[in-house]
Amino acid sequence: MRRLLTPVLLLLAAAAPQTPAPGPVRVIGGQGGGCIAGAVRLPDDAPGLQTIRRGRSQFWGHPDTIAALLQLGREAHAAGLPDLYMGDISAPRGGPLAGGHISHQMGLDADVYLDLSPRAALTAAAREAVEPPSMVQADGKAVDPAHWTAADITLLRLAAGLPGVDRILVNPAIKQALCDGVAGDRAWLRLIRPWYDHASHMHIHFRCPADQPDCPVQAPPPPGDGCDATLAWWFSRPAAPAGPPPQPAPPPAACRAILAAP
Repeated sequence: MRRLLTPVLLLLAAAAPQTPAPGPVRVIGGQGGGCIAGAVRLPDDAPGLQTIRRGRSQFWGHPDTIAALLQLGREAHAAGLPDLYMGDISAPRGGPLAGGHISHQMGLDADVYLDLSPRAALTAAAREAVEPPSMVQADGKAVDPAHWTAADITLLRLAAGLPGVDRILVNPAIKQALCDGVAGDRAWLRLIRPWYDHASHMHIHFRCPADQPDCPVQAPPPPGDGCDATLAWWFSRPAAPAGPPPQPAPPPAACRAILAAP
């Protein structure tokens, strides 16, 4: 989820060290404000994966997050899908991203684009310019058949089966397409949750690792496949109230040493 950052948080994001904090892995804080020590970087090229827009995206995460994303690339490749385009994960030490994400602060979140049109390996320049299309029609009521295919269902199913996945955020129209199009095993749909925006990508959120006491555990998604009145609400909800968007919270005090340079 993206929001405009306050000038203070923009300055903090811009001045953040571009190297991971040394020492053992440590995840601190919550979705709205946190940090990570011991992060590792997703390779720019890996089987089934390519990072894009490297000049404005960050690809650092908890080692388990990176391992799961590499697994997703391998499994997607084995399923015959083209290389996945990878977006933001976290900054090298977490904290607010200059691009405006409220989340993505602890190395436990990753954006994976849903466009699965045939593609070749991108040049460095092409990676900076690529803009994956929306999967959703302009009115927000349904997916766009020009872009949405059965391969997207395969990709989302693979993502939901990754180790440690807490939930996956998608546009409500994408969730509705899954509710309408998935037959057989539907248990994995519980992890696919509708949320604002997310029309071109899925946002994978991983659970706090068990050995990280400073990482608060979220309540799990409710039982069921989510194809119920809670989904219908998204298509009849009132317009968002006027006023400034919510702002990310300042990082916890325990993050100060991690986020400080050098």
